Amino acid sequence: MNQYKVETCKVKYAEQKMNEMAKEGWQVVAVSPDIAAGYGVIITFERKLNS
Repeated sequence: MNQYKVETCKVKYAEQKMNEMAKEGWQVVAVSPDIAAGYGVIITFERKLNS
């Protein structure tokens, strides 16, 4: 089973956010522009749950 998490952040902080989440076992599934904010991105993360 997988767990998903969606985060939004400014573009200049996206790499930092992805690296922080990777340390917790999260993998990036998708990165999309945050059109509503105009300067951000929406990052979707995924990780496997230990059963």
